[in-house]
Amino acid sequence: MSSLPSSHSPAPGADARGLRPTHMRWVMVGMLTIITALTYVDRLNLSIAGEYIQTEFHLSTHTMGWILGAFVLGYALFQVPGGWAGDRFGPRSILTFAIVWWSIFTALTAVAPELPLRAWLGVAGSFIVVRFLIGIGEAAAFPNSNKTIAYWLGENARGVGNSIFLAGIGVGGTATPIVIAWIMQTWGWRTSFYVCAVLGFLVAIVWRSIATNRPEDHPRVNAAELALIHPKTEKEPPGPRRDGAASVGVPWKRLISRRSTWCLMLSYFCEGYPNYIFFTWFFIYLVQERGFTIKQGGIWGAVPYLAVVVLAPLGGWLSDRAIRKFGKRRGRQSAVWLGMTLSALLLTTGAHTANNVTAVLLMAGALGFNMFATPSWWAASIDLSPNYSGSLSAMMNTCGNLG
Repeated sequence: MSSLPSSHSPAPGADARGLRPTHMRWVMVGMLTIITALTYVDRLNLSIAGEYIQTEFHLSTHTMGWILGAFVLGYALFQVPGGWAGDRFGPRSILTFAIVWWSIFTALTAVAPELPLRAWLGVAGSFIVVRFLIGIGEAAAFPNSNKTIAYWLGENARGVGNSIFLAGIGVGGTATPIVIAWIMQTWGWRTSFYVCAVLGFLVAIVWRSIATNRPEDHPRVNAAELALIHPKTEKEPPGPRRDGAASVGVPWKRLISRRSTWCLMLSYFCEGYPNYIFFTWFFIYLVQERGFTIKQGGIWGAVPYLAVVVLAPLGGWLSDRAIRKFGKRRGRQSAVWLGMTLSALLLTTGAHTANNVTAVLLMAGALGFNMFATPSWWAASIDLSPNYSGSLSAMMNTCGNLG
């Protein structure tokens, strides 16, 4: 079923000759980058605060591991519901709701030790519940960002589009150790969670004001830009309805029965585990095992994310270039093979390097090349199922986080 043009914008097939294309698609990608950065600020802030929280409440490293892991559990379990909701109702509304949800519970992290939950579950249990609920909210972020890329970028730009919003991981990861550590040292660890929550509410307002589900619905997208997003050489644009929602249910049986779906999910399972070395433990590792001070840990803890800012867009660009030369299957695979091989070698070498600075630089390269490969997985989920990329990428990301 063909998509219907909005009353504001000409149809993709309209004559775009003589028009300079608008650039709203890149504004949308930029917003997704900001949202991704926010998710990682809210994800990593507890790993920075963990040093203070462990000391204040006399929590063991094992208990702290459960608190940090609670986010991952909620995040993994609610990937598919979040992705399905994006396919059903459109990513604009779902992302708005998700940002508000996780921002509320980010603020509640600051008062978790005083919540009524403490009477039943103790301090650690209260933290675990709150972090689990943050994970539920953030679970919708990546599948719906990927769904937005499916609508707003053509098939030859999806690697780049995914890599730009994934570079938000690097932006958030770079800022968090430095800024959050400074806020905690200046005003205490609780203030950092309030600041993160306020940022979240502001981002939700801006996203809701700017975004539409599809470019055809946006008043600031002209026919020339639509022709770039959906060129005549491309198959029918993804998404059967103007409002961005699927007109029929997600074909779960067909998705699950495909060999490519299982290969996508199982390979992403292997990709996910090494990331959480950096996302949850790296700051604590630098302070407790490598002997860095809190301030030094904040600075050096940002280095892996600087590598992500550089290498994630490079990987997405290479992935899109490779599919033009080798086709979609081999093109996406080649970027993954290169990135993950280099990541494994650098991580192994860095972990066994005695010099602290050299070790951090090697491990930073490991995360960078992991994220070099990652856009190809997300772009492949759109290639395989454009209309249901939210649900498919959610299944894939569930496996990544279970890893």
